[in-house]
Amino acid sequence: MRLPLINPDDMTLRQREVAERIAGRRGAVRGPFRVWLNSPELCDKVESLGAFLRFDSSLPLRLRELSLLIAARHFDAQYSWNAHWEKAVSEGIPVDAVRAIAAQATPVFDNEEDAAFYGFCTELLENHFVSAETYERALAFFGPEGLVDAVGSLGNFSMLAMCLNAFEVDLQADREPPFPDIRGYARIAQ
Repeated sequence: MRLPLINPDDMTLRQREVAERIAGRRGAVRGPFRVWLNSPELCDKVESLGAFLRFDSSLPLRLRELSLLIAARHFDAQYSWNAHWEKAVSEGIPVDAVRAIAAQATPVFDNEEDAAFYGFCTELLENHFVSAETYERALAFFGPEGLVDAVGSLGNFSMLAMCLNAFEVDLQADREPPFPDIRGYARIAQ
Protein backbone atom coordinates (compact mmCIF):
# COMPACT_ATOMS: atom_id res chain seq x y z
CA MET A 1 0.00 0.00 0.00
CA ARG A 2 1.28 3.45 -0.91
CA LEU A 3 0.24 5.08 2.34
CA PRO A 4 1.57 3.80 5.63
CA LEU A 5 -0.96 2.14 7.90
CA ILE A 6 -2.02 4.40 10.71
CA ASN A 7 -0.89 2.88 13.98
CA PRO A 8 -3.84 2.82 16.40
CA ASP A 9 -1.67 4.56 19.01
CA ASP A 10 -1.08 7.43 16.55
CA MET A 11 -4.74 7.92 15.60
CA THR A 12 -6.54 11.11 16.42
CA LEU A 13 -9.61 10.81 18.60
CA ARG A 14 -11.82 11.12 15.50
CA GLN A 15 -9.85 8.47 13.58
CA ARG A 16 -10.11 6.10 16.54
CA GLU A 17 -13.87 6.74 16.84
CA VAL A 18 -14.47 6.05 13.13
CA ALA A 19 -12.17 2.99 13.13
CA GLU A 20 -13.98 1.48 16.12
CA ARG A 21 -17.38 1.99 14.49
CA ILE A 22 -16.17 0.41 11.23
CA ALA A 23 -14.64 -2.55 13.07
CA GLY A 24 -17.87 -2.98 15.01
CA ARG A 25 -19.98 -3.07 11.83
CA ARG A 26 -17.59 -4.89 9.51
CA GLY A 27 -15.43 -6.96 11.87
CA ALA A 28 -12.19 -5.06 11.14
CA VAL A 29 -10.79 -2.02 9.38
CA ARG A 30 -9.66 -3.45 6.04
CA GLY A 31 -8.93 -2.47 2.47
CA PRO A 32 -10.01 1.02 1.50
CA PHE A 33 -10.96 2.03 5.04
CA ARG A 34 -7.28 1.88 5.97
CA VAL A 35 -6.76 4.58 3.34
CA TRP A 36 -9.86 6.64 4.07
CA LEU A 37 -8.95 6.91 7.77
CA ASN A 38 -6.39 9.49 6.64
CA SER A 39 -9.45 11.70 6.16
CA PRO A 40 -11.70 10.61 9.04
CA GLU A 41 -14.69 12.75 8.05
CA LEU A 42 -14.66 11.39 4.49
CA CYS A 43 -14.14 7.87 5.87
CA ASP A 44 -17.18 8.29 8.13
CA LYS A 45 -19.43 9.48 5.28
CA VAL A 46 -18.16 6.91 2.76
CA GLU A 47 -18.60 4.05 5.22
CA SER A 48 -22.18 5.13 5.96
CA LEU A 49 -23.04 5.38 2.27
CA GLY A 50 -21.37 2.04 1.54
CA ALA A 51 -23.21 0.37 4.41
CA PHE A 52 -26.55 1.64 3.10
CA LEU A 53 -25.81 0.51 -0.46
CA ARG A 54 -24.50 -2.93 0.56
CA PHE A 55 -27.01 -3.74 3.28
CA ASP A 56 -30.14 -1.58 2.98
CA SER A 57 -30.59 -0.58 -0.66
CA SER A 58 -33.90 -1.31 -2.39
CA LEU A 59 -32.05 -3.62 -4.79
CA PRO A 60 -31.90 -7.36 -4.10
CA LEU A 61 -28.59 -8.43 -2.53
CA ARG A 62 -27.49 -10.29 -5.68
CA LEU A 63 -27.78 -7.06 -7.70
CA ARG A 64 -25.96 -5.04 -5.05
CA GLU A 65 -23.14 -7.55 -5.36
CA LEU A 66 -23.36 -7.50 -9.15
CA SER A 67 -23.09 -3.70 -9.19
CA LEU A 68 -19.92 -3.99 -7.11
CA LEU A 69 -18.45 -6.51 -9.56
CA ILE A 70 -19.38 -4.37 -12.56
CA ALA A 71 -17.69 -1.31 -11.07
CA ALA A 72 -14.72 -3.35 -9.84
CA ARG A 73 -14.06 -4.76 -13.30
CA HIS A 74 -14.66 -1.44 -15.02
CA PHE A 75 -11.92 0.09 -12.85
CA ASP A 76 -9.81 -3.11 -12.57
CA ALA A 77 -10.17 -3.13 -8.78
CA GLN A 78 -8.84 -6.56 -7.91
CA TYR A 79 -9.26 -6.22 -4.13
CA SER A 80 -13.00 -5.49 -4.45
CA TRP A 81 -13.46 -8.29 -6.94
CA ASN A 82 -11.70 -10.82 -4.73
CA ALA A 83 -13.72 -9.72 -1.71
CA HIS A 84 -17.10 -10.06 -3.44
CA TRP A 85 -17.26 -12.44 -6.39
CA GLU A 86 -18.09 -15.47 -4.25
CA LYS A 87 -20.87 -13.56 -2.47
CA ALA A 88 -22.37 -12.60 -5.84
CA VAL A 89 -22.37 -16.27 -6.88
CA SER A 90 -23.84 -17.42 -3.56
CA GLU A 91 -26.64 -14.85 -4.03
CA GLY A 92 -27.55 -16.22 -7.46
CA ILE A 93 -25.35 -14.57 -10.08
CA PRO A 94 -24.22 -17.43 -12.35
CA VAL A 95 -20.55 -18.29 -11.94
CA ASP A 96 -20.15 -18.31 -15.74
CA ALA A 97 -21.48 -14.73 -15.86
CA VAL A 98 -18.98 -13.72 -13.17
CA ARG A 99 -16.14 -15.35 -15.11
CA ALA A 100 -17.25 -13.57 -18.30
CA ILE A 101 -17.25 -10.20 -16.56
CA ALA A 102 -13.75 -10.89 -15.19
CA ALA A 103 -12.58 -11.73 -18.74
CA GLN A 104 -14.35 -8.62 -20.13
CA ALA A 105 -16.66 -10.80 -22.19
CA THR A 106 -20.43 -10.36 -22.39
CA PRO A 107 -22.07 -12.42 -19.66
CA VAL A 108 -25.16 -14.54 -20.16
CA PHE A 109 -27.76 -14.37 -17.40
CA ASP A 110 -30.53 -16.88 -16.70
CA ASN A 111 -32.61 -14.10 -15.19
CA GLU A 112 -33.97 -11.24 -17.35
CA GLU A 113 -33.86 -8.90 -14.37
CA ASP A 114 -30.12 -9.53 -13.98
CA ALA A 115 -29.58 -8.96 -17.71
CA ALA A 116 -31.50 -5.66 -17.60
CA PHE A 117 -29.51 -4.54 -14.57
CA TYR A 118 -26.18 -5.47 -16.17
CA GLY A 119 -27.15 -3.68 -19.39
CA PHE A 120 -28.15 -0.51 -17.54
CA CYS A 121 -25.01 -0.43 -15.39
CA THR A 122 -22.49 -1.21 -18.11
CA GLU A 123 -24.07 1.17 -20.59
CA LEU A 124 -23.87 3.97 -18.03
CA LEU A 125 -20.25 3.23 -17.09
CA GLU A 126 -19.00 2.67 -20.63
CA ASN A 127 -21.00 5.30 -22.55
CA HIS A 128 -21.75 7.75 -19.73
CA PHE A 129 -25.36 7.71 -20.91
CA VAL A 130 -28.20 5.18 -21.05
CA SER A 131 -30.33 4.70 -24.16
CA ALA A 132 -34.09 5.06 -23.92
CA GLU A 133 -34.56 1.34 -24.59
CA THR A 134 -32.10 0.27 -21.87
CA TYR A 135 -33.56 2.79 -19.42
CA GLU A 136 -37.17 1.70 -19.98
CA ARG A 137 -36.27 -1.97 -19.65
CA ALA A 138 -34.47 -1.37 -16.35
CA LEU A 139 -37.20 0.96 -15.09
CA ALA A 140 -39.81 -1.75 -15.68
CA PHE A 141 -37.88 -4.11 -13.38
CA PHE A 142 -36.59 -1.75 -10.69
CA GLY A 143 -38.74 1.37 -10.66
CA PRO A 144 -37.40 4.82 -9.85
CA GLU A 145 -36.02 3.91 -6.43
CA GLY A 146 -34.16 0.90 -7.76
CA LEU A 147 -32.57 2.86 -10.60
CA VAL A 148 -31.50 5.64 -8.24
CA ASP A 149 -30.01 3.01 -5.91
CA ALA A 150 -28.26 1.37 -8.89
CA VAL A 151 -26.62 4.66 -9.89
CA GLY A 152 -25.69 5.29 -6.25
CA SER A 153 -24.11 1.84 -6.06
CA LEU A 154 -22.10 2.37 -9.21
CA GLY A 155 -20.88 5.74 -7.96
CA ASN A 156 -19.93 4.42 -4.55
CA PHE A 157 -18.25 1.29 -5.84
CA SER A 158 -16.42 3.30 -8.53
CA MET A 159 -15.02 5.60 -5.83
CA LEU A 160 -14.05 2.51 -3.84
CA ALA A 161 -12.25 1.05 -6.86
CA MET A 162 -10.38 4.28 -7.54
CA CYS A 163 -9.26 4.44 -3.90
CA LEU A 164 -7.98 0.87 -3.97
CA ASN A 165 -6.06 1.45 -7.20
CA ALA A 166 -4.68 4.94 -6.50
CA PHE A 167 -3.26 3.85 -3.16
CA GLU A 168 -2.35 0.33 -4.34
CA VAL A 169 -4.12 -1.44 -1.50
CA ASP A 170 -2.56 -4.89 -1.25
CA LEU A 171 -4.54 -7.83 -2.54
CA GLN A 172 -5.72 -10.32 0.01
CA ALA A 173 -2.85 -12.70 0.78
CA ASP A 174 -4.92 -15.81 0.05
CA ARG A 175 -6.26 -14.62 -3.32
CA GLU A 176 -4.97 -14.73 -6.87
CA PRO A 177 -5.16 -11.74 -9.21
CA PRO A 178 -8.61 -12.11 -10.82
CA PHE A 179 -8.16 -10.37 -14.17
CA PRO A 180 -6.09 -11.80 -17.03
CA ASP A 181 -5.00 -8.36 -18.27
CA ILE A 182 -3.93 -6.82 -14.93
CA ARG A 183 -0.83 -7.56 -12.84
CA GLY A 184 -0.08 -5.49 -9.80
CA TYR A 185 -1.46 -2.08 -10.62
CA ALA A 186 -0.82 -2.07 -14.34
CA ARG A 187 -2.31 -3.42 -17.55
CA ILE A 188 -0.30 -6.14 -19.29
CA ALA A 189 -0.22 -7.02 -22.98
CA GLN A 190 -2.41 -9.95 -23.92
